[in-house]
Amino acid sequence: MIVWAHGESWGQANLWSHHLAEQCDPKTVLTSIKHLAGYAQWLEAESMDWWHFPEKKADRCLFKFRKALTDARDAHEIAPSTASARMAAVLRFYRWAHAAELIAPGGPMWEDRQVAVRTVSTFGLERTMRVTTSELVIRNNKVKGGFQLEDGVMPVSEEGRRDIQAFVDAHASEELALMLALGFGSGLRLGSLCDLKVLTLERATTDPATGWRRMDIGPAARPPVATKLGVSGKVPIWDELRARALEYATSTRRLKRQMKAAPEHRGLLFLNKNGKPYNQGAVTTEMCRLRAAALDAGVAVFRDFYFHRSRATFATLLMRVALRALPVADAVDLVREACLHADEKTTFGYVKFVEKTGAMKAHADAFTEAFLGLARRGGSHA
Repeated sequence: MIVWAHGESWGQANLWSHHLAEQCDPKTVLTSIKHLAGYAQWLEAESMDWWHFPEKKADRCLFKFRKALTDARDAHEIAPSTASARMAAVLRFYRWAHAAELIAPGGPMWEDRQVAVRTVSTFGLERTMRVTTSELVIRNNKVKGGFQLEDGVMPVSEEGRRDIQAFVDAHASEELALMLALGFGSGLRLGSLCDLKVLTLERATTDPATGWRRMDIGPAARPPVATKLGVSGKVPIWDELRARALEYATSTRRLKRQMKAAPEHRGLLFLNKNGKPYNQGAVTTEMCRLRAAALDAGVAVFRDFYFHRSRATFATLLMRVALRALPVADAVDLVREACLHADEKTTFGYVKFVEKTGAMKAHADAFTEAFLGLARRGGSHA
């Protein structure tokens, strides 16, 4: 439920949550309501009503909220994906409220337009659909023509990884620093890290084929650890990183948090200061604040860095090493198993990326050498 600061509940929003619960899974409902709660907090901070739609567009509540979101995004206070998702959730609520006749602004709240979207099936059949879009949508655009890996993110260089980890170790919470180290060192998604258990680390076994430690994660693991699409498997973790995580697990800092936790949460590796489980929103918020501080300190590698890029960095490094020692098919199997990719096509993207970036680096080095040669000759002639 969403409750205003003066104690009255936001009835229309809570009716929408019931409507969503009849059609969506609980996680989707919670995500949507959290976005709407963020909008409610902004409305109270601005002393504005949610039905405020004067004739001038710039003064309407939704247009002002859109500007606040884009300003926060540009200031690195929230991620671009968060800005897009929050605006989309708020628009879905207003469309439902208008259809249910729970709001009657007396005029258009915004302008919609119809666009044609063409899709091609796996059999080569084309289909064109008409979809409705709004002028209030905040697009989370990807670079056209750029090479993208899973979820549209890119890895960072080894030097960039060291700079990021060093700044996080020095300026972030101990929990975020360890989470990021695990992201870079094991490729675990943020959702899995928030649900990682101490027993998962303790029960990591040694793989006789590679000599690596491997952790069981997924719904089939004991204890279970959340994964995307409910995939179960074994992920690698280096001995030094596992030792660091286990040392934190027995630290006074964590044990104090564990004492405050509910019985069902005490086995989690990461707990906040109130003994509650970490969630992705809390980590993203801290990362956004850290990014702003890093940019102020001149650590430029943070400019486009988001937590999920740690996973892409791990997978790229693992694929680069695997391709040096194994045939392509075996390298793909190794990385797919380590990253728990449900689709082999996702893993092949890393093969293409490693090959492409290797070729580009060779060409760039050759170009640089040729350019410097021309510069030297030009300087001598002058």
